[in-house]
Amino acid sequence: MYICLEGIDGSGKSTQIALLEKWLKDCGFDVIQIFEPTDSSVGNLIREMLKSPKATDRDFQRTLGLLFAADRMILMEKIKDAELLGKIVISDRCFFSSMVYQDEEEWISKINKFVKKPDIVILLDLNAETALKRCEGKDHFENKIFLERIRDQYLELAENSGFFVVNANTGINKVHEDIKKIISPKLGMCI
Repeated sequence: MYICLEGIDGSGKSTQIALLEKWLKDCGFDVIQIFEPTDSSVGNLIREMLKSPKATDRDFQRTLGLLFAADRMILMEKIKDAELLGKIVISDRCFFSSMVYQDEEEWISKINKFVKKPDIVILLDLNAETALKRCEGKDHFENKIFLERIRDQYLELAENSGFFVVNANTGINKVHEDIKKIISPKLGMCI
């Protein structure tokens, strides 16, 4: 099973992925965690580019869209191998991030057509003001107008794509419980 957590910066993806991984391992599942961008040379280039003051510009984002598509292809073998071994793959972001950050859904779909789609996508929905407080000015994505636009696009995509939305404005433990309620029936578990 391939599970992806999505959301704007500051929504708690890293925290929730760590909690989810621990819970699944405690339940006896073999789990592997992946993230975007990867730690490959392409992923490192993306990380460097994300530091640019132009990082939120649309043309710059389109360049990033191409790089993210290439970086995702690097992950495909790792995901396939893990699933063949019966492992649960938990991802911090997937191609849905490109759908909202890099825009133009049809183009993003084309350049990611060979990428495996997650079995479960959970959007950690957080308002922009809370996200800004949590991020404390770490990068150029942290401006309210940009985050509000990305959040709106995530919510629209979630509705159109049928993935789960969890209110990330609540406490860490409540968010974790909500995620467990989504995932447990998919694994034949009761909580």
